[in-house]
Amino acid sequence: MKEKIEKILEEVKTFHADSKEALEQFRIQYLSKKGTITELFTEFKQVAPEMRKEMGMKLNELKNTIQDIIDEQQKQFETKSEGKTDLDLTLPVDAMNGSRHPLSIVRNEINDIFKRLGFVVAEGPEIEDDFHVFSALNFPPDHPARDMQDTFFVTKSPDVVLRTHTSSVQVRVMEQGKLPIRIIAPGRVFRNEAISARAHCIFHQIEGLYIDKNVSFADLKQTLYHFVQEYFGEGTKVRFRPSYFPFTETSAEMDISCNICGGEGCNICKHTGWVEILGCGICDPNILKACNIDPEEYTGFAFGMGIERIAMLKYQINDLRMFFENDLRFLKQFENA
Repeated sequence: MKEKIEKILEEVKTFHADSKEALEQFRIQYLSKKGTITELFTEFKQVAPEMRKEMGMKLNELKNTIQDIIDEQQKQFETKSEGKTDLDLTLPVDAMNGSRHPLSIVRNEINDIFKRLGFVVAEGPEIEDDFHVFSALNFPPDHPARDMQDTFFVTKSPDVVLRTHTSSVQVRVMEQGKLPIRIIAPGRVFRNEAISARAHCIFHQIEGLYIDKNVSFADLKQTLYHFVQEYFGEGTKVRFRPSYFPFTETSAEMDISCNICGGEGCNICKHTGWVEILGCGICDPNILKACNIDPEEYTGFAFGMGIERIAMLKYQINDLRMFFENDLRFLKQFENA
């Protein structure tokens, strides 16, 4: 067997392929399931025990040599194919048309701010099950969100729905059990609502989650205060109002001073001078328990905001439907954004 291996080794070292087809035939001859190397390994089983170490090393050397020859000669064909092109590279390039959608612009800007604070982006499916959308988030069985008037059900079974918030992504991340957690979850969500200037059945959210030891409401306020000052500008006023969400306790809604009317009152802020931009709160212990996180050791906060609401404030747009109508007159305004 030793002489056989050495003879084959001398043969393959002189091989040179003049085409891809010849190189492929060489590979099949030696490395395929029915090739020479496979046959040698079958013969190897009959080698005397005291010779197996030496024969095994020579057999592996032969196999590696053949693979190296194939890899090296493959490069020459790749280089030749890369050098060929039917394009005239001296022709002038046409001006590129198009731009990012305003919702994409705002989403990326929000992502960048929270990334600088140490948050990472997490994603999840838009078609979800009841557990991740409702049950794990402490929604009681009779909660209105479970009704067909509020939620799109994919099948007749009440267990499969279009997600109504990206909080389902937070549940999936918590289930992985990798602590601490500091994520943001941007994505599209769906609710069974009538379409108007202020509401739509499809919209976009960014939700955040931070879980670690000794996380407090003060940490939440400072994080969101930093976001507002960086995104809407220094001097933007912020206020927190007590609220209720099934998945947080304590819960709050956060308002900022209306940057459209300067706080004097307009139809966007309903003439109050304030605009609600997000809901937030400390993670309810039941949420942590549902995801096998010890609430005695860990605490956390969560928040969620609508990207459309932020975009309306930034670009002073007063009709939500404009984001979905693909009107080029509207979209061309963002070419340089």
